[in-house]
Amino acid sequence: MVMKGSIKLEHGAGGEGMHELLKLVLSYFNFNNVRGNDRIEREVEVPLNALDDSAVVDSIVFTTDSHTVKPLFFPGSDIGSLAIAGTVNDIAVMGAEPLCLSAAFVIEEGFPFSDFERILASMKKTCEEAEVSIVTGDTKVVEKGAVEKIVVNTSAIGRRTEALERNMKEVRKYRELHSNWLVDSNLRDGDKIIVSGYLGDHGVALLSFREGFEFDTELKSDITPLNKLIYGILEVGGVVAMKDPTRGGLANLLNEFSEKSNVGILIEEDKIPIRESVRSACEMLGIDPLEIGNEGKVVMGVVKEKANEVLDALRRTEKGRDAAIIGSATNELKGVVMKTRVGGMRIVETPIGDPVPRIC
Repeated sequence: MVMKGSIKLEHGAGGEGMHELLKLVLSYFNFNNVRGNDRIEREVEVPLNALDDSAVVDSIVFTTDSHTVKPLFFPGSDIGSLAIAGTVNDIAVMGAEPLCLSAAFVIEEGFPFSDFERILASMKKTCEEAEVSIVTGDTKVVEKGAVEKIVVNTSAIGRRTEALERNMKEVRKYRELHSNWLVDSNLRDGDKIIVSGYLGDHGVALLSFREGFEFDTELKSDITPLNKLIYGILEVGGVVAMKDPTRGGLANLLNEFSEKSNVGILIEEDKIPIRESVRSACEMLGIDPLEIGNEGKVVMGVVKEKANEVLDALRRTEKGRDAAIIGSATNELKGVVMKTRVGGMRIVETPIGDPVPRIC
């Protein structure tokens, strides 16, 4: 595969541009199996080309993420908390238990020690909340201008849980399920789509602080580790797919579900939890709130027989009290379609890029 020109911001923004970049990467690294040092072939249960939030090799769940945020500190959180929570969540949405993390820092010369310690303290606090530890890492200091202040990379490994086993067993009471993990391709006709809470808080809070807008002085980022919330939902059972709506927001996530599962998705606008302050800010800026990144929410596909039970369980928790069923998968449609508040139908397309860059 040959791509002309140069890499642009849109290639890292979670929409069609990033998908093009990933196609290039996959053309070099799309292996269907791997070998260890002992030359024994390893089973790749969830490979790179699945483009799920984590890979699974010999039942070991593995993910990595790099974070470059502007500004580093914003209402409700900072780059340190984001790095830990985002990586923990990528493990958890596969149905796995995060075990430990690595942390690597690329730091621009002249970066204040006080800011670095503030980031480290935030990372420590988020690790304690998620009950995970950083066990290895790396630091690099580069000349001014080589990076913008600091870039944080975090990786994590996880393992299968008994809760996931029980969840899959519950799903199979109602229909076939070929995968043993919560992957994007598991969605089928009739499955319900559930969102764990208000969308758009992170992106709008960061944008308003960065640009000096005063949409809602109380609005804060939603960054939080979701592994404990997810474990509790798996105990209820019935979940087939799960993902956090980060870059590209809900619009990108649902299109990934739809494309990989080969099923349409119909959602209802008036059931999607979005704060009025977020909706107003998006209208003023000409931004679709469905395309804004989030860092403390999860979207899941659930068999219809268990959807209300899962919803009730979510609403009994602090992090899921505003959860809602927003639609369902259907074979009667192609792609993602939204029934608007006024009764019309609107196609929800994969965004070209994130309308609010540098937020994760």
